[in-house]
Amino acid sequence: MKINFGIILCFLLVANGYSQMKSKKIAKKKPRNIIFILTDDHRYDYMGFTGKVPWLETPNMDKLAAEGAYLPNTFVTTSLCSPSRASILTGQYSHTHTIVDNQAPDPGNLTYFPEYLEKAGYQTSFFGKWHMGDHGDDPQPGFTHWESFPGQGVYYNPTLNINGSRVSYEDSTYITDLLTEHAVDWLDRRDKKKPFFMYLSHKAVHAGFKPARRHKGKYKGKRIDLPITYDQTKTGAYRNLKWPQWVADQRVSWHGVDYMYHENRDIHEMVVDYCETLLGVDESIGTVMDYLKRKGLDESTLVIYMGDNGFSWGEHGLIDKRHFYEESVKVPLLVRCPELFKGGKTPEQMVQNIDIAPTILAEAGIKKPENMPGVSFVPILTGDTRAAVRKEVFYEYYWEYDFPMTPTVFGMRTDTYKYIKYHGIWDRNELYDLTNDPDEMYNLISDPDKQHIARSMSSSIYDWLRQTNGMQIPLKRTVKYRFGDYLHKEEY
Repeated sequence: MKINFGIILCFLLVANGYSQMKSKKIAKKKPRNIIFILTDDHRYDYMGFTGKVPWLETPNMDKLAAEGAYLPNTFVTTSLCSPSRASILTGQYSHTHTIVDNQAPDPGNLTYFPEYLEKAGYQTSFFGKWHMGDHGDDPQPGFTHWESFPGQGVYYNPTLNINGSRVSYEDSTYITDLLTEHAVDWLDRRDKKKPFFMYLSHKAVHAGFKPARRHKGKYKGKRIDLPITYDQTKTGAYRNLKWPQWVADQRVSWHGVDYMYHENRDIHEMVVDYCETLLGVDESIGTVMDYLKRKGLDESTLVIYMGDNGFSWGEHGLIDKRHFYEESVKVPLLVRCPELFKGGKTPEQMVQNIDIAPTILAEAGIKKPENMPGVSFVPILTGDTRAAVRKEVFYEYYWEYDFPMTPTVFGMRTDTYKYIKYHGIWDRNELYDLTNDPDEMYNLISDPDKQHIARSMSSSIYDWLRQTNGMQIPLKRTVKYRFGDYLHKEEY
């Protein structure tokens, strides 16, 4: 019998191609294990490897960046705890999910992205600070295991709501260590037959900063280089720089460098407390990564580390967050998954917190809901040039009853310019050339040559708000909680 080797060869090629397609299809469907670590008030450049603070040591963050990626242009849509956390969990802007401040309650119609993971067969867990409007600690949808505390929580001797039962810890139990210990214990006890998603949400490094006892005093006497804009509001130079009056007025407020949190503390001492508190978070990352390596999960697990908002240390005479200056709106974003992309990357593309949910859902093989405007940032890490690149980020912050010093803010940032528009205040807006003025010192809002840029960006902000149903400011009843009694609230 005459054998037609050409036909056999074609058959083998087709069969091999089909086999590869099938294996790729199966690999694509395979859900990935994912860990999301969120920290509080951690600004984007306060990590050892950035060199911003020469004496700050964060070996585990450094390693995460070296083996994975550091995305230096990562922004939040609102620089405030509850709105940012809600944007991460829903993939939506603040005016859409309506948790516009730290008091605004969950409207009751939101879907958190872990709910999609749980429905897809993931074993999910949450550890730490929830703090999304209502200050409660009750278990939330989408998590098969739950451990949290009310409101901001405490650094020492916390009480955790563990799956509906409250457990109190004493003997100087440190919250960062406790959450890490419980998180790793859950990883070890989980159902090994199911993919997992773990959300580790630290209280640290929120003010007032309290480091672990082992870290207290490590940086005593250390000082930072004060930013170039530190003294501008004090000297009156802000008038020549055309800054808004409200910025100068804040200098002696709760969020100003001359009366920080209504205390007469030295800024360098407060920064030391901040950095010493951050050391516990860095060790937490190391503990989680060591566990993954011991169990052979470190190559395939997607690990994401992020801050919920940035933090100013003297820039424009301000501390804390809320404003749209770089230090307040930028957050650290470290990503590692050797199976997915090669490490050592520092991509410059802009990313926002509304991209977290789409990214995690994509890696879980789940289609992104239509009400999520964000996109997966994995193509940035894998070098997929076909994916759309974010050309701008939008920002919003709504005036708060408890912190009336900062007005309502709307903003837009591109790679080259930032436009800041204020609402409900008689003051000037701001326009900065980020290429030539990265410190945002020279407000160009009155520059005749920049008027077309200001008009265009202002128009784009209104287009964004209109297209995302944000043209009406979501007003919320003001609720104040008595200190130390999260169950008792008063309306104002």
